Amino acid sequence: MSDFSGELSDKHIAMIEQQPVFFVATAAPTGRINLSPKGYDAFRVLSPKRVAYLDLGGSGNETHAHLAADGRITVMFCNFQQPALILRIYGRGVPVLPQDEGWAALAARFTLLPGTRQIFVIDVENVQTSCGWGVPFMTLEGERDTLVKYHRQANPREWEAKVSTRISSIDGLPTRATDRYIAGE
Repeated sequence: MSDFSGELSDKHIAMIEQQPVFFVATAAPTGRINLSPKGYDAFRVLSPKRVAYLDLGGSGNETHAHLAADGRITVMFCNFQQPALILRIYGRGVPVLPQDEGWAALAARFTLLPGTRQIFVIDVENVQTSCGWGVPFMTLEGERDTLVKYHRQANPREWEAKVSTRISSIDGLPTRATDRYIAGE
């Protein structure tokens, strides 16, 4: 019922490109496990062995803290249409912030959204597919615009001051704050 491979195939990539939502799980050696849903057009396959996703400021910065502490990350896609399929990418990831070397080239692969905080780059170690027969059929009604609207209305100086104080996770692990507000398109 499940298959493993060492990289993304064309079939995997086609499935990923059709999904409006994905889930990201990370954990440090100790503390809480973080599991976050992600939407928007925020995921990119850079190569069969490397993927990335755009991260907007939200409730915390747990993924950043966990990747800095441990590096492990799992990304899961569920096909809520036919054919039934679950795809997991297991890998090691790093955050790339606007002040980091390589940001410009990486950011050019995305449409930056208001509130963009960082891009997570993931080196693919394994890809697992499984049946997904227990996943319900669902249809997308539309994207929520609340997060982008919130960031679009933010005062850039106030936003930068706020995120500059967010330098640890809920378990006290260190994070790095972005040095600039990104207004997006």
